[in-house]
Amino acid sequence: MLVQEITSIDTAARSARLQDRLTAAKRAFTTRNVDLAAATRLVRSGWRPEPGDLILARVIRLGQHRRLENIHGRRGDLYVGDEIIVAFGNRYAPDQFEAYVPQSLEPCHLVAGGGVAALAVNRHAAVKAPTDIEVIGVLVGENGRALNLRDFATVQPASDRPPLVIAVVGSSMNAGKTTTVAGLVHGLTRAGFRVGAAKLTGTGSGGDLWTMRDAGAELAVDFTDAGHASTFGVAATIWAQLPARCWPVWRRNR
Repeated sequence: MLVQEITSIDTAARSARLQDRLTAAKRAFTTRNVDLAAATRLVRSGWRPEPGDLILARVIRLGQHRRLENIHGRRGDLYVGDEIIVAFGNRYAPDQFEAYVPQSLEPCHLVAGGGVAALAVNRHAAVKAPTDIEVIGVLVGENGRALNLRDFATVQPASDRPPLVIAVVGSSMNAGKTTTVAGLVHGLTRAGFRVGAAKLTGTGSGGDLWTMRDAGAELAVDFTDAGHASTFGVAATIWAQLPARCWPVWRRNR
């Protein structure tokens, strides 16, 4: 048997073991659009992570987030020792955490129940310390690049737009934006309109999507569908593309 054949067998076996491990891990909502079959190995050191990079991590200590929202929207209990699949992302939530993607694969925190990993630097006085996680490794594909949410975005920019857009904005989180949107969606649906809804800013979680769908939206998408675990720290030029990215999805599903 040739050396390259042995290497090929070893690589295939390693990939198979990794897939078994990923299947057994608890997978977060932010990663729901990612094809984990694209992961062939784990990189455990010498990597500077970027927002959106996927990691396999281990829960070290439970803190503020004791549950993880899975790809179906169910929040399941976490236990010390659990292996979880989450995405790096910055977060600024005045009533929870200010957190940033670390510069290395150092131990960090679960800063959002939807599956965002970052290094928390500040927290609101009313919340507990963040849940501590240990990075087991970055998920890397055959091309040697990390699996990143942006590579699995389900929505792409478009030049056109729906005939009518209603934007709801607020000065902070928990200002009532989603409640207002839900009321508008429900009222317009009852009036006979076909309504699509999009959440353009925030931290990855399914709660607002379910609220918009419960209100009657035929389709609801958010920034995670455009490849972002969080919109904090996203460049203004990229953020400005998010509405255009969401519209084609609505158009395809009309």
